[in-house]
Amino acid sequence: MAVVALPVTTWQGFYIHEADAAIKVTPNSQTTNSFNAQLLYTLKGHNGSVKSLAFSPDSKVLVSGGAENEGVIRLWNPANGKKLGNINKAHQTAVESVVISPDGQTLASCSDDNTINLWNLKNFKFSRSFVGHTSNVLSLVVSPDSKVLISGALDGIRIWDLVQQRPLGTLVRFDNLIYTLALSPHGQILASGDNKGVIKLWNLSTGKLISEFVAHDNVVSSAVFTPDGQTLVTASRDRTVKLWNINTGELVRTLTGHNNWVNAIAINPDGQTLASAGKDGIKLWNLTTGELINTLSGHTDWVSAIAFSPDGKTLASGGFDQQIKIWGTPLKRN
Repeated sequence: MAVVALPVTTWQGFYIHEADAAIKVTPNSQTTNSFNAQLLYTLKGHNGSVKSLAFSPDSKVLVSGGAENEGVIRLWNPANGKKLGNINKAHQTAVESVVISPDGQTLASCSDDNTINLWNLKNFKFSRSFVGHTSNVLSLVVSPDSKVLISGALDGIRIWDLVQQRPLGTLVRFDNLIYTLALSPHGQILASGDNKGVIKLWNLSTGKLISEFVAHDNVVSSAVFTPDGQTLVTASRDRTVKLWNINTGELVRTLTGHNNWVNAIAINPDGQTLASAGKDGIKLWNLTTGELINTLSGHTDWVSAIAFSPDGKTLASGGFDQQIKIWGTPLKRN
């Protein structure tokens, strides 16, 4: 892996605004579905599409990034639907992806402004900017040991040291346009999806390409490994979701049912339920059988981001309607 010298700069163009007024939260009493989830809260605050969502490891904080040049990161308590605060001026343009390190210490965000910003999740303070990409940065993943950050952009893939907060190297340059990344649970295999529908698997230790294959007929919009690391699930603008055997490279199953682009996918930590999001809402699938369990209809426009909480009890979704929906099992009240 070639190590390249990239400038690393600090940037203080932001401030935290603690919520001084309760954001509108709308409890909902829809019928229970097979995921045992109801629409619990509707979170309002973004002034553009919600592009990215991430839960803290303890499932107590939900982080959301906005689009339409909003450049704001918002923090929520998913248990009660209350806003914890904002990171205003987090980026100059849309916040394409947010991730939280498994140790719960660092929040990383990336943007169409070509930068990656790091934040201390304990006090929401800015730590550092990673500068080096020359085009939109669309996807971020963090290694299981919280030491390495990988970024995917329209100019390739770069690797960063989160401990020393410095660049480690460039995995690939201008090798198609990288729209999404996924990292295996053990942190050894990196999957990238590009604008041509191609999936590439990389050995993260050596930086070597393991294999590549045409997975879709259009942009690969999202990818995620199953908790056991044996299967890679990919979604695309070709309206399909596909399951791939990592060991053999074979297509295990194709899930069809969305009437337009599939924007995002997420897997419940129990490995049993897959959620996929698009123009026609959120579809829940049985990962073992491929059966469509249910469709969650709550957004009034495209669903652009989804995330399961690490405890598996909550599903968050964000949409073009500028809203975030919290789905889960209502607490029993005596």
